[in-house]
Parts: sequence; C-alpha cells; structure tokens
Amino acid sequence: MKIRMLGPLHAEANGVPVVPTAAKTRQILALLALHPGQLVPTATLREELWGQVPPRSAHTTFQTYVLRLRRALAAALGGPDGPARARQLLATAPGGYLLRTAEEDVDAFAFRRAARAGHAAFAEGDSERASRLLREALALWRGPVLVDVRAGSALRIHAAALEESRLLATERRIDAELRLGLHGELLAELVELTERHPSHERLYAQAMVAFYRSGRQAAALDLYRRLRRRLIEDLGLEPAPQLQRLHQAMLSVDPRLDTVAQGGPPTPTFDLYAA
Repeated sequence: MKIRMLGPLHAEANGVPVVPTAAKTRQILALLALHPGQLVPTATLREELWGQVPPRSAHTTFQTYVLRLRRALAAALGGPDGPARARQLLATAPGGYLLRTAEEDVDAFAFRRAARAGHAAFAEGDSERASRLLREALALWRGPVLVDVRAGSALRIHAAALEESRLLATERRIDAELRLGLHGELLAELVELTERHPSHERLYAQAMVAFYRSGRQAAALDLYRRLRRRLIEDLGLEPAPQLQRLHQAMLSVDPRLDTVAQGGPPTPTFDLYAA
C-alpha cells in the first residue's frame, strides 16, 4: 500500500485509490499511516476523532468507520479474497489497530530518511551532496501536510513536526547552496520565504548574505531593519546576537562575508558570526 500525506492525502492498494471521502475515516487512515506496522490504541484513534469527550455512540460509530475503510481496501485489492486481505492489511490487535504497510511506502518517512542523509552530508562538509539529497527530500512535498484532512490533537502534533522538519531541511539546503556560491539563484526564493515567515531570523540571515554577496548591500541592510522593527513591535525583542553581529559585519564590509566556503567547518549561515 502506498500512502502520500505531504500534501493532500492519497493512498493506493494495487494501484487503485482507496482514500475515503468521509472526514473521520480519512483521519483514521492518516493516523494509522503515521505509524506503519505499529499498534495505534483505539483510545488514541477515538480521541483524534472526538477529543477527550466522545459521544455515547462513539464505540459503534468508530467500528463503522473501520468497516468502511476495510471495504474500500477490499474493493481495491479485488478478488474473492479481497475482504480477508483487507483485514490483514488493516488488522485488529488487542487494544487497537495497525496498518501493515512499510515505512518506505509512506512519503513522510521517505522524506525523513532523505532529509537525515542531507543533514549528515552537510555536517560532513559535502555541500553538493547535501543540496541534492535535501532537494530530493523536499520534492516529495505537494503542499501543506494532510491539507485536506481535518486534524484532531494527534494529527496536529504530527503535522506540526513534519512542517518543522520541512522548514529545517529548506534552511539547510539553502546553507549548502550558499556555500556553493549560488546566492544569486536563491534570491527570489529567500524573498518569498522571508515574507512567508516574517519573524524567522535564520531565513533572514540567509537572505541578508545572499543579497550582500550579490552586490546588494543596501537590500541586505534593509532586510535587517525590517526584521528588527517587527521583532521589537511584536515581541519587544532585539534580533539574536548572531544576527546583530552579521549586520555589523555588513556595515563594516567584512571581507569574510564575500568568501564562498569550499572547505572548512560547515557552519550554518545564521552562525557565521556566533560568539
């Protein structure tokens, strides 16, 4: 069974789509897919659907949702043994249910594997490999995670963690590509990212360096001023010390800023001027 959740939920069995239309049945499938081959307690699944105060009919209604999901799987699997295979695929176990599918068949886990490899390549100083692996990981995304699934408490936690991993992979890919001297190619993307994440200091540091290395010192300094004003007005905080030192380095035209690192420690852009 193949499942994609980095965007709209999509699932296939034998190449046949099996994503249910009912909102709560989709929630069950999504939460099970986030634990491939693992038992998910019935209590966890019910809380996902109804919160901590389920209706009196929750037990019967929940069993109906599972039955509908198994019927969809059986129809996709086909043949006279379809129902039996569906019960094996979506299995009942003591205390809960498990979806017998492999991690490599769920795009969220494929993303995590590729992202881990990309982070490791960056830590080893291999910027080209880091860029390639992280781009491959990020290419698995088709939109916000589970964008068409109504999320309860458990799915919200998983979705937030995946989105944070996506942002971190994006940051590290940009770090790698700045080390490769691709600052000009990154400008448009960084402008979009800083607009989408208006208080994200790491992205601003990357954008400042990309503009500065592209010969646009004024634009780099303006980015800092905009971020500082927003942080003070919204949070009553000054930018992080690393960002302040990066700003001062640009004002003093520090020659180290013009150096595209081809060797040496793989320092993230935000930490170029760490204490």
